[in-house]
Amino acid sequence: MSTSKTSSAINKITFAGLIVTLGIVYGDIGTSPLYVIKAILSGAQEVNELLIYGAISCVFWTLTLQTSIKYVTITLRADNHGEGGIFALFALIKKKSTPLSILTMIGGSALLADGIITPAITVTSAVEGLHLINNTIPVIPVVLAILSTLFFIQQFGSNFIGKSFGPVMFLWFFVLGALGINQIVTHPQVLYALNPKYAIELLALYPGGILLLGAVFLATTGAEALYSDLGHCGIKNIRITWIFVKISLLLNYFGQGAWVLNHVDIAKNVNPFFASMPPWFILPGIILATAAAVIASQALISGSYTLISEAVTLNFWPKIKISYPTVVKGQVYIPFVNWFLWIACSVAVLFFKKSENMEAAYGLSISLTMIMTTLLLNSFLKSVKLNRILHVLIIAIFLVIETMFLFANLHKFMNGGWFSIVLALLFFIIMYGWFFGRRIKNRYISFVNLNKYTEMFVALSKDVSIPKISSNLVYITKANRLKQIEAKIIYSIFNKQPKRADTYWFLHIDSLDTPDTFEYQVHHVIPGILIKIDFRLGFKVERRINLYFHQVLEDLVKSGEINLISPYDSLKKHEIPTDFLFVNLARVLTNDYKLPPHENFVMSIHNSIRGMSITDVKALNLDTSAVIEEKVPIMIEQKTKGRIARFSE
Repeated sequence: MSTSKTSSAINKITFAGLIVTLGIVYGDIGTSPLYVIKAILSGAQEVNELLIYGAISCVFWTLTLQTSIKYVTITLRADNHGEGGIFALFALIKKKSTPLSILTMIGGSALLADGIITPAITVTSAVEGLHLINNTIPVIPVVLAILSTLFFIQQFGSNFIGKSFGPVMFLWFFVLGALGINQIVTHPQVLYALNPKYAIELLALYPGGILLLGAVFLATTGAEALYSDLGHCGIKNIRITWIFVKISLLLNYFGQGAWVLNHVDIAKNVNPFFASMPPWFILPGIILATAAAVIASQALISGSYTLISEAVTLNFWPKIKISYPTVVKGQVYIPFVNWFLWIACSVAVLFFKKSENMEAAYGLSISLTMIMTTLLLNSFLKSVKLNRILHVLIIAIFLVIETMFLFANLHKFMNGGWFSIVLALLFFIIMYGWFFGRRIKNRYISFVNLNKYTEMFVALSKDVSIPKISSNLVYITKANRLKQIEAKIIYSIFNKQPKRADTYWFLHIDSLDTPDTFEYQVHHVIPGILIKIDFRLGFKVERRINLYFHQVLEDLVKSGEINLISPYDSLKKHEIPTDFLFVNLARVLTNDYKLPPHENFVMSIHNSIRGMSITDVKALNLDTSAVIEEKVPIMIEQKTKGRIARFSE
């Protein structure tokens, strides 16, 4: 099913690679024991064996069906040259229809909303353990301080703290398993929950049992993040470490279940995760849980950066400033996203105050993402021509399961679920307006045949009656075909203000669905006068076009194809380098033209979010000292009732 071979570097199984995978991939799903059983008890009417056996059984089969089978076994194979995640899955689908684009926007938006709720609930759940030591300790200030510190250090890169993530998470999962075993031996009958009949009995016999699936679902919320981190660790490392992680998680869940069965009378008043710890281990356990919560938050924050950077490349998000704070490949930092997440996480903590209040907001958005992933996976499986019966069976099973989870989570909408939906809706509106607004604008891009203008380029470059604007004039073009160019560029060169230059350069950036492609091709359309360069860049390659252009020029000089010495006699003898000028064109819709109501609405959204978008000059890292910007009109044919008539007195 995989479309390419994953990089051998990340597929190589080493102890160090497995430890790093533990630190990167499992922060979200690995901290779920902090709140899952507590959430189940909070939503339950009565604590009894039917509840505990059934809930633990549901957790076991959810982790098995959703995480182990859907994601680890099936979805991880849908890699885009080693990269995973909902945008990578969309990139794999050959026929990118409008419905599939919308599904991707919904899934990506919901995943971003999850990136806000996860740090808030995870850190709050961990810090709340301090109440077992002293119930007067203020939780909210501590949580806000941790989150503020975490977001502040993002601008420096997380490499300096990331090295410790793996060993800490290894210790975390080891402790989870040990704590679970310590409780299971006191009530070994809890292992009966491995039998799926208890899950079925919970849903069929326990009052409101199906609604408890909303809490059960929290055990698998990190599965989508696991898929998104495929490119960082590789499929083999994830699959091997998942065995250890799943065993540790299940031991802890079963252990918490055993503790609840031994303390039915007080179970609803405490968090079973901390209550099941030996008294001497509570403080170390809280410290370790907080460290794991910070790692989980870091993983979601970094994942949000990666998600937005991929969305920008695939034109789902406006161009925004993306920084590369360290030399670690693939690590990015997006200031706008960082500070927005910090504000949103802080608002969530201040608004909900307790982790149990956040549980209602958590899960609803990610259940939408999982359904969208399943629907996109359906299109992908069609393209790889999987056995039709197996294909239908896989999709049907997961859609049924995820629809049940969605139904259960929708029950929490008024109790806090609305918060994540509002966030997801905000992100969706941005994606929808940008993607379809850009599509509307692109519909009115007109291309012309360069062959019709070759004589004009030659004549203009030699026309001394027109002042030379620069020795080398550079335009960014979206024309994929060699002999085509946008009419707006011709308009800028010949109509708006004739621009004479010795050499005209057309730079075309071909943004590929592959992550790491990094190559170029040169076409001498009119030798010495008109040269086109095609940059073929993967979606994870930084857009430093000014730097890459200089590298291309160096190669062309070495090969003898061009000369970069100034053409002016007074400068040539001193071997002064020639001059370059970039022209950045912005297309604007004039007031003379009207669009249909729906398109006008989309363009209103598109134009309103342009404020957060940076120009191509910044997005492509062009030299701002050598760029001029021009506006050119979008030409739309308009039907009129008639033509105005001339009259004479």
